[in-house]
Amino acid sequence: MDKKNAMRAGAVAAGTTLMMLLMSSPALALTRDDGDDPGPGLSVMETIVQFVVAPIALFVVIAGLVMIFDKSKKQV
Repeated sequence: MDKKNAMRAGAVAAGTTLMMLLMSSPALALTRDDGDDPGPGLSVMETIVQFVVAPIALFVVIAGLVMIFDKSKKQV
C-alpha cells in the first residue's frame, strides 16, 4: 500500500469516528426510566477492588491453573 492510500484510509477512519462521536446521543444518565431502582454507589476502594484487583486475581488464578495442569513435554 502506498503512502497516498494509507493517508486516505486514515482520513476516512478518522472522519468516520469523528462523525459517529458527534452524532451519537448523550447517555441521559440523569433521566430516570420507569422501574429504575439504582442501588447505593460504590466507594473508591470497592471500585478499585472490583475493576482492578479482581480481574488481575482472576488472570493469575487461570494462568496458574494452566501452568499446573500443562501436559506438554518440558524441554530442558
